[in-house]
Amino acid sequence: MYRERAEERIRGAVRWASVSGGAGETRVLPDGCLDLLWSSRAGLLVAGPDRTAHLSRSVPGERWIGLRLPPGVGPSVFGVPAEELRDRRVPLADLWGRDAATLALRVEEAPATGAGWSDAGAAVLAEAARARLEAAGGPDPLGARVGARLAAGATVAATAAEVGLGARALHRRSLALFGYGPKTLARILRMRRALDLAHAGAPLAEVAARTGYADQAHLTRDVREFAGVPPTRLLAGAGG
Repeated sequence: MYRERAEERIRGAVRWASVSGGAGETRVLPDGCLDLLWSSRAGLLVAGPDRTAHLSRSVPGERWIGLRLPPGVGPSVFGVPAEELRDRRVPLADLWGRDAATLALRVEEAPATGAGWSDAGAAVLAEAARARLEAAGGPDPLGARVGARLAAGATVAATAAEVGLGARALHRRSLALFGYGPKTLARILRMRRALDLAHAGAPLAEVAARTGYADQAHLTRDVREFAGVPPTRLLAGAGG
């Protein structure tokens, strides 16, 4: 079971929770985001920005609570450049020290329903992230500007010109904010747009045309590169 809701006090952030129904793998696709996670088995973790799908293994009854931060916001919350967390799952204690242990106790003490969903636990994570964000002076505004333009389908060159940076400067800032360069982020965000359209029922050939791919084969190659499987398998609900 999986549920999510918008986190109103951090623009673009999402609280989520899930309870594993059995042993298996879940395919988590790249999205340019960093997540603050709590697992009933693994405790508090930070999920860095992935370049390829991460296969998350769970056990029956394992509970997960998370706060997904929008692209560019995570570095201000966790205090390190996103590229240092790329393709990694890191114990929060490695970044926040003793504060992580205090936070873990608060999450564990938060009430949960019989189904395992704990909006109170997710709220605890969100409160901690907001406090860190405020202490850092807020997120770097460049992250939201670049992320929004690339998510809307703008080219890297047009995005660089709009934010007033050269190509090298934009690449350097993007590594710190997103964990990878703007071209990779643009491709990941385009894949996410394409999959959203496909899940809504649009045929893949139409999806490819509407999201800027040369053709359906180009879309399939990109999805396979980032997700590890072709779009038809994702649409069929294959998780592993």
